[in-house]
Amino acid sequence: MSDTPRVSFEFFPPKDEDGEAKLWHTVARLEPYCPSFVSVTYGAGGSTRERTSRIVKRLARESSLTPAAHLTCVGATREEVDDIVREWQAAGIKHIVALRGDAPADAEKYEPHPGGYANAAELTEGLRRIGDFEISVGAYPDVHPDSPTPAADLENLKRKIDAGATRAITQYFFDADTFLRFRDVCDKAGITVPVVPGILPVTNFKTVVRFSNACGAIVPAWMAELFDGLDEDPETRQLVAATTASDLCMKLMEEGVEDFHFYTLNRPQLTAAICRRLGLRPEMEAAA
Repeated sequence: MSDTPRVSFEFFPPKDEDGEAKLWHTVARLEPYCPSFVSVTYGAGGSTRERTSRIVKRLARESSLTPAAHLTCVGATREEVDDIVREWQAAGIKHIVALRGDAPADAEKYEPHPGGYANAAELTEGLRRIGDFEISVGAYPDVHPDSPTPAADLENLKRKIDAGATRAITQYFFDADTFLRFRDVCDKAGITVPVVPGILPVTNFKTVVRFSNACGAIVPAWMAELFDGLDEDPETRQLVAATTASDLCMKLMEEGVEDFHFYTLNRPQLTAAICRRLGLRPEMEAAA
């Protein structure tokens, strides 16, 4: 077992020129930590597909990073999705994060697109027919909000893996035991692909609570107490957030976890601080 973990980072596509500059600053700041890969998300309802495509192609061309493109089933036929995949394949993209996706903002619930892939398992099967991709899929330690039971959620994860997924990346969580229990459940279910914990450094606690209410992640009471009163104190909040996420990762490392996927929110300072706390050093510094 290595003394330092392997890491990967998630970015999201910018909405405007300021966001574009922020994204490439984030890439430049985190690239020296030599992540296993970096992923680029879709917006809700597949709304940023073109920007995601442009960014992963540029990452493949202009950086040392291995880009993974998020792909959802929302808002496109199978043929349209397959065309996007072949376009990425031609651009050298070899890793795809296959997700069902969320319903568009104007829809009450997710409905498969007519003629589209119905879910992430079908999407994974489609990717396997096109090429030999590395395929990551989502996993939910606190159970996906659309799943009726934990058992149904686990069965859905198994379907995705049986369809050809090579890795599962979890939704974020804040208690180490949440992930460790989920890992045990996956082991007992015969899931043998890596299950990588997704880590969300807290940049804004109210926003985290809102996200969590939508995606089913549990925010423990101790976190509310810890971040109480820090909305107007960003420097202290940053220190608390870095310490909280670092402690979580170190507890997981003590239990044999060697890989972490960071949801950066295109804010590199927190993620860089956590990487350093875990013993990682930028490549240029390590060579000095």
